[in-house]
Amino acid sequence: MTWTDRLAPSLAPSLDDFAALAKAAFDALPDEFRRLTGDVVFRIDDFATDEVLDSLGIEDPFELTGLYQGVDLSRRSVLDFGAQPSMVFLYRRPILDEWCERGDVTLGALIEHVLVHEIGHHFGLSDDDIHRIEDEA
Repeated sequence: MTWTDRLAPSLAPSLDDFAALAKAAFDALPDEFRRLTGDVVFRIDDFATDEVLDSLGIEDPFELTGLYQGVDLSRRSVLDFGAQPSMVFLYRRPILDEWCERGDVTLGALIEHVLVHEIGHHFGLSDDDIHRIEDEA
């Protein structure tokens, strides 16, 4: 299923469906981009945890569609021992909500957008950097 039509809530894509769409989006990225991403762990959850939302000062869990957690490549050192793996979280319910509200993009394209945005943070880019790159593309 391409998830391009508006569906009844009972037919909303599952966490596994999201994982498959995220994998397809990642696999479609240029080889060099994927190689530079390295061993980032991708995780799909319905929402960010309360602790994450509190740490970011976000009250409405629908406001956060994705999150990069880890030490970005620009700040890594060979002296970093025992560091946790870098992770990209995609939050299913906020992404679904945005997809339904927008109506101008496929679910796969929206997942790809959030995924690439969070990988941008892994590369050390700020939100402003990412938005500038998107505007220039």
